[in-house]
Amino acid sequence: MRNARKTTRRVLVVTTLAGVLAVPQAAHADPVTSTAWASVGSVDVRIDDQHIVTPELARCTADGPLGERTAGGATGDIAVFGAGDTACGRQDAIALGRAEGKRFQADVLKRFGGPALNVRTFSAKCGTTRDGSLGDVQLGNVTGIKVPENIPANYRVSVPGQEGEVLATVTLNESVVPSPADGSLTTHALHIKLFPKGGPASGDIYLGTARCDPYGKAKAKP
Repeated sequence: MRNARKTTRRVLVVTTLAGVLAVPQAAHADPVTSTAWASVGSVDVRIDDQHIVTPELARCTADGPLGERTAGGATGDIAVFGAGDTACGRQDAIALGRAEGKRFQADVLKRFGGPALNVRTFSAKCGTTRDGSLGDVQLGNVTGIKVPENIPANYRVSVPGQEGEVLATVTLNESVVPSPADGSLTTHALHIKLFPKGGPASGDIYLGTARCDPYGKAKAKP
């Protein structure tokens, strides 16, 4: 199943809106330094009594390294990442993170009778504001599952198996905001969670991650 280019954007708002802007519950009087990091993707799954891990690819942070690049590669028959790169930085009080790449394929579900999932292009971005964070995700040519033309935040698809079980949940344009909100925001272009109700495999595959926190350095203080 082939889809045209999928584009999703988040815009800055004044209050929390579907994870677009995470507004903290209290103001910080002391000077703080914002933080940000980004990665092309990662794998952490357990399958066939094996624990398979690919750490964050091409990870960058606002404190350095400010940019990284990966040529991609395969994690067994779990997933294949194409080329991608990241960029992070800080402009005065604002921290920024971006990850983008192309030609991702997840084959792990095929061994259970499910589809191969493909993403032709992707990007995930975030930036801090004075008291929150905002994000932007874009996806192009998603195949293997049906997705709408304009993908809303946290759009989730359950992938059924031949026996009626749920092989995985696939979340596109994922926004993760803590509760209570503290100003931080994590965006994932794609998040695959294997057998969320239990089964022969478990774990997570992430594609395109960017995380921003306007009070990150303040939180790190003892």
